[in-house]
Amino acid sequence: MSPEISKHIRSAALVLTVLTLSAFLLYTATDSDRLSSGSFSSSFATIFPSYLNYSSSSNPTQELEEILKNASMVNNTVILTTLNDAWARTGSIVDLFLKSFMLGDGTRKLLDHLVIVSMDERAYNRCRIVHKHCYALVTKGVDFHQEAYFMTPQYLKMMWRRIDFLQTVLELGYSFVFTDADIMWFRDPFPRFFPDADFQISCDNYLGRPEDMNNSPNGGFNYVKSNSRSIAFYKFWYSSRETYPGYHDQDVLNKIKSDQMITKIGLKIRFLDTAYFGGLCEPSRDLNVVCTMHVNCCVGMDRKLHDLNLMLQDWRAFMSLPPDLKNQSIISWRVPRNCRCFFPLSIYNVLRPTFSLQKWLLSFREYVSVSIL
Repeated sequence: MSPEISKHIRSAALVLTVLTLSAFLLYTATDSDRLSSGSFSSSFATIFPSYLNYSSSSNPTQELEEILKNASMVNNTVILTTLNDAWARTGSIVDLFLKSFMLGDGTRKLLDHLVIVSMDERAYNRCRIVHKHCYALVTKGVDFHQEAYFMTPQYLKMMWRRIDFLQTVLELGYSFVFTDADIMWFRDPFPRFFPDADFQISCDNYLGRPEDMNNSPNGGFNYVKSNSRSIAFYKFWYSSRETYPGYHDQDVLNKIKSDQMITKIGLKIRFLDTAYFGGLCEPSRDLNVVCTMHVNCCVGMDRKLHDLNLMLQDWRAFMSLPPDLKNQSIISWRVPRNCRCFFPLSIYNVLRPTFSLQKWLLSFREYVSVSIL
C-alpha cells in the first residue's frame, strides 16, 4: 500500500472517530437532560415522549375521540377521572379508586367505560400499567406532575384545565360522569340519576330538594349530558374564571348557578342526594343504598389514604353479611377518622352554605399539598 493511500485511510478513520464521538456525546447529553430533575419542557415530545410512541396520530383531539369511542357505552356515555403523578403512585389514591370498582355491587363492569385522563407523563405511564383507557392531557408550558398546593396558581390552572377539557368531551358528542379519584364507587349510580336533567352534581351539603339552588355543590362528581345547553353552560362556566379571578371551579359554580345566563341557556340542574352520593362532609348513612363516597372535607395525602382504606374495609365487612343482617344496618362507616382531626365536620355542616371551606383552607396551603379535592 502506497504512503499516499495510507495517509487517506488514516484521515478517513480520524474523521469517522470524531463524528462517532461527537454523536455519542450529543446523545449522552440529551439523554441526561431528559432524565434529570424531573422537569419537562413545553414541547409535546418532551412532556410525553411515551405518548408519542403510543399515539398513531399527531392530532390529540383525534386520539381523544378514538379513546372515548372505545370506552363509551351504547348511549355515548363515558366515565372520566383525572390523575397526576401525586395520586398515581403505587399504593396511592388511584389503586384504591380502581379497587372500589372491583369490590362494589355491580360496578366492575363500569371499568370498561372508565377513561383516566393523565395530567403528566408519570401518571400516564402508570395508567397504562393499571388500566386500558388512558388519555394524556397535554398543557403546553405547564407541568402538573408535582403535587399542587391548594389554591395556588398551579392548583387553579389544573382545575380550570379540567373544565376546559370536559367542554371538549361534550363538544365531541359524549356525555360523561366525571369523578374525582378519591371517590369510592360502591354501586352503579346510573339508576339514581334524573332522566331529564342536563347537569347533575354531588353536594357537600344537601338540603333535601334536588332543585334547590342553595344546595352546596361539589365538583368532584357530576353527570352531564352532551347537548347544546350543557356545552353553552361549560363555555359560560369556563369564561367566568375571568369574572372571578383567584377562585377555583367549584367556588365559581356556586356563584353562577343562579345566574340569569343559566336560565337563558335553559340548562336543567339537579343536585344529587348525599344519601346516595355521600362524602365525609355529609356521609351516606345507609350502606344498603350508597352509590359513591367521597373523601372530601379532607386535605393531605396521608389522611385521605387512611380514611379511604378504612372505608373499603367497612364496605367489605358489610358485603360479607347475610341479607337479613345487611337490612338491619348493623355496620356503619367508621369514617371520618383521620380526616375528622383536620376539620370539625359538625361545625362545617352548621356553617354551610355561607361558610367557604376553600377560603378557610387557603391559610393552610403552605403546609398541605393535594392534587384534586
